Amino acid sequence: MLIDAINMEYSALNDAVRKSRTDCQIINCLGQRFIGAGMSDKNITINGVPGNGLGAYLNGASITVNANAQDAVGDTMNEGKIVIHGNIGDAAGYAMRGGKIFVSGNAGYRAGIHMKQYRNKMPVLVIGGRAGSFLGEYQAGGVIVVLGLHTDGKKIVHNFPCAGMHGGKIFLRGSCEDIEFPHQVTAKAADPAELAEIQEYVSEFCREFGCDYEEIMASPFTVVTPDSKNPYKQMYVAN
Repeated sequence: MLIDAINMEYSALNDAVRKSRTDCQIINCLGQRFIGAGMSDKNITINGVPGNGLGAYLNGASITVNANAQDAVGDTMNEGKIVIHGNIGDAAGYAMRGGKIFVSGNAGYRAGIHMKQYRNKMPVLVIGGRAGSFLGEYQAGGVIVVLGLHTDGKKIVHNFPCAGMHGGKIFLRGSCEDIEFPHQVTAKAADPAELAEIQEYVSEFCREFGCDYEEIMASPFTVVTPDSKNPYKQMYVAN
């Protein structure tokens, strides 16, 4: 189903997507919020820039955006897949507990904040470019991969990564000697067994965006893991 979103209010657009019995292609999208929220049974392609909360609470649907996306992509998503052929705003994957988000370009602040994991549900966020400050803040589970393909000479991640991190893993392409990590995490060179954990996700990223998998994986990676189950004590309580 083709939906022309020009001059369309966000609730009307979302109502049209929900009522469609087939996959949807949205054209002339311009800032409409909450597209695909809670959906489980559709493939949605968006031409244009969706607004905040794209794929919030997503429960199995697939969303592809052929442009940039704004804040809170995949907020609290449970299952499914979101592919962004551009950059994303802040708080991508907020409280994400399942599914996958692939971003061709850069991410804003607080990507992966409060990501969590339960039993066989493991969220995955792969960022092709660089990430803003507070990457993986309070991360409790899942995997974040930042590939640094479009850094323009800037650091792969900005200030205060992994603040309050107490679960999951973050993989950053490169040695990351210029990045200051907090005391409650361990950052080290990823070994072959650890790199094997992200091969599937990097391969899928490369298929989506036409990148060279072998070239990417030939680079060293830094893996960051928490070394405390009580990071809040270290942050707020004097010893």
